[in-house]
Amino acid sequence: MSTADLFFVSVALTCDANTSAEAVGASVRSVLAQTLAGTEAALLGEPSEAVAALAAEHPHRVRIGPPRGTYVIPLAPGELLDRNAARNLHAAAVSTDADLVAGRWSRLTGKGRKEAVPAWQADLFARSRVLTDVGQAPELVTRDTLGAGLCVRRSKLDFTADGLELALGAERIALVPNLITTRRAAPDPLRDLPAAAAAQRRAAALLDDPAMRRAAREAFLADHVLPAVHALPGLGHEACATAVAELARTVAGLVDDTDLAGLPPLERVAVRLLADGDADGVRRAAYALAHPGTVVCPLVHREGRVYWGPDHTTAVYDLTELGHQYRTPAEQRLLGRVTGCRREQGRLVVEGETALPFDASAYEKTTASLVFKVRDAGDTTVTLPVAEVRVERHTLVWRARLPLTDGLRPRGIGDRVWDPTLRLVVDGEPAPPCDLFADEETVPGQSGALPGKPRLTRLTADTWQPYVTAKHHLAVTLLPRRKAARKANAAAHYLANFRPARVLKGIAKKLRKRRDVLHSQRFKLRVYRGLLSRLPARRGSIVFESHMGKCYGDSPRALYEELRARRARVHATWSYASSPQGFPADAKLVRRWSWPYLWALARAEWWVDNQGFPHALNKPGHTTYLQTWHGSAYKRMGYDEIRHKMQNAPQRTQLARAIDRFDHFLVRSEHDVGTLAHAYRIPEERLLRAGYPRNDRLVEARLRDEREGRFPRPALAGELGIPDHKTVVLYAPTFRGTPRNKKARLALDVREFAERFGDTHVLLVRAHYMETATLPATPPGTVIDVSAHHDVSEIQCLADVLITDYSSIMFDFALLDRPIVHFAPDLDTYAAERGSYFDLRSCSGGPVVETQEELLQTLAGLKKSDGEWQQARREFAAKFGAYDDGRSARTVVDQLFSDRLGRKDRTR
Repeated sequence: MSTADLFFVSVALTCDANTSAEAVGASVRSVLAQTLAGTEAALLGEPSEAVAALAAEHPHRVRIGPPRGTYVIPLAPGELLDRNAARNLHAAAVSTDADLVAGRWSRLTGKGRKEAVPAWQADLFARSRVLTDVGQAPELVTRDTLGAGLCVRRSKLDFTADGLELALGAERIALVPNLITTRRAAPDPLRDLPAAAAAQRRAAALLDDPAMRRAAREAFLADHVLPAVHALPGLGHEACATAVAELARTVAGLVDDTDLAGLPPLERVAVRLLADGDADGVRRAAYALAHPGTVVCPLVHREGRVYWGPDHTTAVYDLTELGHQYRTPAEQRLLGRVTGCRREQGRLVVEGETALPFDASAYEKTTASLVFKVRDAGDTTVTLPVAEVRVERHTLVWRARLPLTDGLRPRGIGDRVWDPTLRLVVDGEPAPPCDLFADEETVPGQSGALPGKPRLTRLTADTWQPYVTAKHHLAVTLLPRRKAARKANAAAHYLANFRPARVLKGIAKKLRKRRDVLHSQRFKLRVYRGLLSRLPARRGSIVFESHMGKCYGDSPRALYEELRARRARVHATWSYASSPQGFPADAKLVRRWSWPYLWALARAEWWVDNQGFPHALNKPGHTTYLQTWHGSAYKRMGYDEIRHKMQNAPQRTQLARAIDRFDHFLVRSEHDVGTLAHAYRIPEERLLRAGYPRNDRLVEARLRDEREGRFPRPALAGELGIPDHKTVVLYAPTFRGTPRNKKARLALDVREFAERFGDTHVLLVRAHYMETATLPATPPGTVIDVSAHHDVSEIQCLADVLITDYSSIMFDFALLDRPIVHFAPDLDTYAAERGSYFDLRSCSGGPVVETQEELLQTLAGLKKSDGEWQQARREFAAKFGAYDDGRSARTVVDQLFSDRLGRKDRTR
């Protein structure tokens, strides 16, 4: 057997005389640590003497010369291989007979040691698969996928070729979900763009498929051009102008307006300005991208559309989607640009300009001031006037002469850095604060310094100096410049750092660590299990919790209010997750996972919640747990879910223990018995067929509608500013995210809804309580986000129509006997992947639509067509809410809490 046959995999590192020996050494050590024994490191090029010494240390595994293995892994100096990388790649290559095998890689995120895997790799490498055509996985050639984390068959492919050529030259490609390469260099957008542009030109020449060419162009814009745009504000004015001119030449011919059409408005404008070489414009656009909602240029309004500026009124510069046209002048967030900063007659003179959107004459009666706020030391502010304010065309020009010496009097210790913002008052209405964007060329250094008068004497510091922050905002700092202040600061530094002080600091650090341990969840669990849960119960104490402490609502609220109305002798405690705002003032409030929370749970006679108290907390023997639950089930739940069936034994055991704590479980129909009770293995004797107390409000509202009609509307309508003539549509989609991704993606285009129905309807958007939704700007009064409202039952009583997909809210809203529309674009896919308990199309209480246009047409004709659905809706409500009779709260209280009621109150 030859020496070459001993090696299955060679790792090729190309280096020259300037390559860091430390970087190469780290890469070589990762090769030597591979679990696949037949792995060698091949050093190519002209390595330095220090690098050559590495080969001498391991002559059998490290060599200077071409690779000898059957497969080759290209590796850049400094990059590291996962210890199983060679084994995973080689195994996949042998089992699939692939010419190229690729897996995931991670790169540094900045100057530190943190790494991240690009998000687009998640779908590409979700599972092992074999490709015979790159069209089966376009990301291989449209993104920088094959820049690392791959191996190639040495006899078939040139491992020195770029990723595109390798992918096109391979007959079979295997993808594996394993992490292969780590510590790729952090991206430098401005430095990397020329190479990316060259690669994009090669892709345009080599790819035959028009769709793949377009995907490559779009990926080039997203992965390389836009990051370069984001990096531009960090450059000074002159450096930015030079960089933009160079970048414009680099991307010449690679930016097409048809590709830009798919980008969000500001990104589209920024890329177009960069391609055109407009340094000032692209810098403004980059700032707007980093500060959403900020007006950075003189927007113009023409023929119902909003454009970047008077000279940019083509479709590519259309910013209508941003919604600036819906804000009054006093509501616009503007950008203050510092055009001059200098010392003049003992004052700091700051000059600036602010671009005005639309009609500049609306800002004629504008006054201004500069508000200085101390950084990282509380909310202390000092306001200094701006003497000169005038409007010139589309710009507000202002000039302030700031008496920093006498006007800004900090203590001198702990409050030395101050950030100014421009505050405008437009026609008597205060506008949002304007950040002051500045360049180092504009703000002088020591030449702009002014004397300072701190309240703790000038021994603390004595000089104000303006400067530009890392985010290119104007700031002023108080420095010790004179001899006395320098000596005083040096003495203070010595006192804070000589040995006794260092010892005290060490003690303080240990005490802080001890304090952190005492407040850690692990320690709290030990104390709770070993001590608190053994304490005796407090008679009549009940801990209420709704949606893991996120709101004061649902059935726990209904039961609490029933107990209070009947003057029950109970001690109520409510838990909250982050803020106590909106919770009842007459109840004891405890923060979730705090010591008072654990104390209350340990001594409670009753636990009442609708989601689940923390799984790690065992229920004391003296406690009775009432689980009211949070909705009937359409999608499969609990042990019926596929993901639960795939969990390991400890995870299934944890769920079983959490469920076993339930002493009573509310159901609202036999459907719940066959689905939820079965899915969570809840015994018959623990089921309480009493309905959901939260739905008493809905039943009462339906009966009131039948007696008195829909008007007057609930008080909530007035709080939200909804006029009586508008139809209220509630959009409440189901939870689609994960614990790691809580950003809701709304299937409904709320902007189109506002355009079509804004005059006659108002849309209330209620995101799932485990998600957040970002709504686009729409005309005032057309779309309202009610996700933060505590009790969804109050919102349902206000709504005339419900739009949902698979959310359990459909079962509740049906009790109101008002129209329901199911907007389910992915119904078949969702039912197949998540699983469902019934066919929504055949059992629903309202129309099921799959496209936006179908939905809007259904809403437009709802008055005429709703009669066709009344009978189905009532049957739907009767089937899924059989026990919701409007007396659920009273029934539950009578059955479970009667011993806490007085004789008179038991019969109420």
